[in-house]
Amino acid sequence: MANTLYPSTMEEPKGWHSRGYLPHFDAPDLVQTVTFRLADSLPAHVVKMLTDDLLGNNKLETLLDNGSGACWLRDPVLARLVEDALLHFDGNRYRLLAWCVMPNHVHVMLEVAGGYQLGAIVASWKQFTARFANRHLERSGPFWQTDYFDRFVRDARHYDAALHYIEENPVKAGLTNDRANWRWSSAWRRTPK
Repeated sequence: MANTLYPSTMEEPKGWHSRGYLPHFDAPDLVQTVTFRLADSLPAHVVKMLTDDLLGNNKLETLLDNGSGACWLRDPVLARLVEDALLHFDGNRYRLLAWCVMPNHVHVMLEVAGGYQLGAIVASWKQFTARFANRHLERSGPFWQTDYFDRFVRDARHYDAALHYIEENPVKAGLTNDRANWRWSSAWRRTPK
């Protein structure tokens, strides 16, 4: 029986593709990292630099970690909503390996199951959570930035580095002193309570 909360994501993988913004790679059984952010998480001049490809990924991450914008994901109701959306199809459409819900962006590492597209999975997370979040905040308009950043994980060393980066992000941003204490992450779930 189809789940009516989420649109169908069952389609053939696209390989390398772009919607005119960022390049993406989509293939089954491939471990990938994904970052998506709130619509207001970066100032307009920074978005322009990204569009013109004048800003490196490290600089982007630093700007996101500085907490620009309304940071709606600081609200525990919305952080839980996003985390629950990530976990909803874990083990079905994808295998969720690591995640972290930050105040203005989200990091995920996952392995997409055969027959599903990464872009459709990310779109379903964003569409579902945006509807609820806008109702909760009593607002309308874009909640998430249109595109997302993805990178496929090349080897075991890259996997370990990506996992560490994702789970340490709240520490790096100064939100907590121990990744296991950040409630909205895979590190928190992995730590015995």
